[in-house]
Amino acid sequence: MNAKSNIQPKIDMADKLVYTFGDGAAEGKADMKNLLGGKGANLAEMCSLGLPVPPGFTITTEVCVAYYTSGKKLPASLAAQVEDALSHVERKAGAKFGDGVNPLLVSVRSGARASMPGMMDTVLNLGLNDVTVKALAKKTGNERFAYDSYRRFIQMYSDVVLELDHYHFEEMLEQKKLDRDVTLDTELNAEDLKDLVAQYKEKVQSELGKPFPESVHEQLWGAIMAVFNSWMNPRANTYRRLHDIPESWGTAVTVQSMVFGNQGDDCATGVAFTRNPSTGEKLYYGEFLVNAQGEDVVAGIRTPLPLADMPGVMPVVYKQLTGVFDKLEGHYRDMQDIEFTIQNNKLWMLQTRNGKRTAAAAVKIAVDMVKEKLIDKSAAILRIDPLSLDQLLHPTLDPKAQKTVLATGLPASPGAASGKVVFTAEDAESMALDHREKVILVRIETSPEDIHGMHAAQGILTARGGMTSHAAVVARGMGKPCVSGAGEIRIDYAARTLKCMGHTIKEGDIITINGSTGEVMLGEIPTVHPQLSADFETLMGWADEVRKLKVRANAETPADAQVARKFGAEGIGLCRTEHMFFDAERIIAMREMIVAGDVSGRKAALAKLLPMQRNDFIELFRIMKGLPVTIRLLDPPLHEFLPHTEEDIKQVAKAANVSVDTVRHRAHELKEQNPMLGHRGCRLGITYPEIYEMQAQAIFEAAASIMKEKKETIVPEIMIPLVMMPKELAILKTLVDQVAEDVQKKTGVAITYMVGTMIELPRAALRAGDIAPLAEFFSFGTNDLTQTTLGISRDDSASFIEIYKQRGIVEQDPFVSIDQSGVGELIQVAVERGRKVRSGLKIGICGEHGGDPASIAFCQKSGLDYVSCSPYRVPVARLAAAQAALKE
Repeated sequence: MNAKSNIQPKIDMADKLVYTFGDGAAEGKADMKNLLGGKGANLAEMCSLGLPVPPGFTITTEVCVAYYTSGKKLPASLAAQVEDALSHVERKAGAKFGDGVNPLLVSVRSGARASMPGMMDTVLNLGLNDVTVKALAKKTGNERFAYDSYRRFIQMYSDVVLELDHYHFEEMLEQKKLDRDVTLDTELNAEDLKDLVAQYKEKVQSELGKPFPESVHEQLWGAIMAVFNSWMNPRANTYRRLHDIPESWGTAVTVQSMVFGNQGDDCATGVAFTRNPSTGEKLYYGEFLVNAQGEDVVAGIRTPLPLADMPGVMPVVYKQLTGVFDKLEGHYRDMQDIEFTIQNNKLWMLQTRNGKRTAAAAVKIAVDMVKEKLIDKSAAILRIDPLSLDQLLHPTLDPKAQKTVLATGLPASPGAASGKVVFTAEDAESMALDHREKVILVRIETSPEDIHGMHAAQGILTARGGMTSHAAVVARGMGKPCVSGAGEIRIDYAARTLKCMGHTIKEGDIITINGSTGEVMLGEIPTVHPQLSADFETLMGWADEVRKLKVRANAETPADAQVARKFGAEGIGLCRTEHMFFDAERIIAMREMIVAGDVSGRKAALAKLLPMQRNDFIELFRIMKGLPVTIRLLDPPLHEFLPHTEEDIKQVAKAANVSVDTVRHRAHELKEQNPMLGHRGCRLGITYPEIYEMQAQAIFEAAASIMKEKKETIVPEIMIPLVMMPKELAILKTLVDQVAEDVQKKTGVAITYMVGTMIELPRAALRAGDIAPLAEFFSFGTNDLTQTTLGISRDDSASFIEIYKQRGIVEQDPFVSIDQSGVGELIQVAVERGRKVRSGLKIGICGEHGGDPASIAFCQKSGLDYVSCSPYRVPVARLAAAQAALKE
């Protein structure tokens, strides 16, 4: 347990480790989620609300933490507390654990404080053995049900606790159905199930060399230990990494009296949401299965019925259920994800939690709940994960495009994706990460073990499962398109093919899925830009009312600038002028300038680039309509522009009117051992001032042109990169001022402008008090500041940074979220020292961290004026800035 923890793992004998609930009373409550996990806390809360909850008890997360910190030993006082709690459950349920007449059966489930659907282990029907199964059959008068429960228990326990893979049992089950010539599990009779139980137990004996445990207490402790162990299984570790959940939190374990949805046609199990988790529409949404257990719905083993069909099947219970929906949503003031079971027409609530939802649904639900007066605007703003807005801002399928629909399944998670078909999670991860391929993961049904492949894939397609299957829930949480329950397709894992409508799709062929319609299509379908909803605009408006930080965009092309304005950017915080030189027409002139042997040669080449640069800036100024535009003068080392191929070398030689050997020689001269710490940034401006002169001239002439044309004030912000000494900035500021004076004389237009610098070296941060008198603004280039502070290359860190996270050396990738205690302290020092000598100093950041919510909160706390990020991250930054202001 390496990450920071606020839980003390040391446990005294007197500590309370187990909390009971049931029959309208509970020792816990909703705000004890850190101790009881989300499941345990919400079960306790539902009991207190008077809802029908089967009795049970929860072992706290502190036990899990102690278990790992003590070398996988359980606290000595736990056994007695569990026995007392079990007696409590027996009294409430009117049954006895392991009894040969009236046996109590229990479920054993995990429950972390943050929802981790399907990532950890569960055991149902625990307490069955050769004696209690007969008692259960006699008590219920339903032998088939008893042995169906027993075969399920043996399979689940063997998989989860004994670590015997479930495919052994699935093969025997499928063979039994073939032998009996039936399709559904429910078509097997009691004798079939008895035979399966015997086969299952024989398999355990032959594979493990020991019998399946008959002792119910051995079963219980085996399951409890398995749940704790599952906290550190690979899929749980992956899920925590993807969702930034600390491993130090641990999981609780909830033991609860079983209720049965598989006793007959007056029984059912289901999963429901109080609103549509895909669209946010205020309609009850979910699925149920008659004569089934919860695992059947979640695992996608059978395709369930929509909740809308329930009034025709169980009208009385449906009315009770919707009443519970309304009560829970009103109590928690959020959309609820609910699990329920109906046993002999009696409703039982097994779980409620704040439901996972798509970004579109989250925005709609938040805005609607403000209108319904369930929450206020601040709560609505704080409720949305800023990073989830990414889902709303990217293209969708072009409705006018021609398409060949192979199949239509359930629209389980919205959005569209195209990619190469792969059939295993391992292949999805390998192709996506190692080969940079876009893939669609195609499975008969997904399981929690597929989490890494689902994350790597562009989208997920399953042949089985409903809208609340594992694939659907996890995909929605990830913001990935998913089509589930596409029953028309036939997947052959051995042949690595997908067949449907006369088409055979092989691994590596491209398909497109539309998670908003459920369509599966042949080939790649074109996309169109999204249309943002009125609810989105409303929420963004509320965010803008409360945020203090301005939000700009990193943009240098007209297309990027237009996207930035569309998404609400308040200016450009970083225009990287070098990106303008890589155009095929311009790169020749740029290379000609580099290989020139003297100033006159360089100026001749730069004269070709001047009108191109000027037009670039004119376009940007037009689009931004008077909003601030920060333009960084040439920053990267010249080697990035050098010709490499023979054809490129010949073209440059011809353009510069020099020999091929001259070009080769010049390229060799410019080659550096460590170019990112070499001849770049302001060092170029010092040694080749004509470069910065040309760029400054282009900027000022563009500003003058727009001011004449539009009659609006343009205030360019010229940024000198990679300054380490005040003298560098002094020299280059003088150069810029001289160019500005020359352009104003030539054009007759008075231009207001600012000259500032990019703080991206530790020395610049520490000497900010010396630099600030010369700079009218600071912009922190946090990408390079992180590299130079930590001594880590951003391009090469991927090979080890994940290991550092796993070992608890760093909590976050420092190139994704600011290293607040190191890089962050340098930023704070620079802010303090810079403003001490220039009180009105404008300060922002323009590194990739400008779109990271945690980094934005840090910027708010540190007193910055703005953040700048990629155009598609602008809404993310606006919302994150509002949340930072509200939390402060």
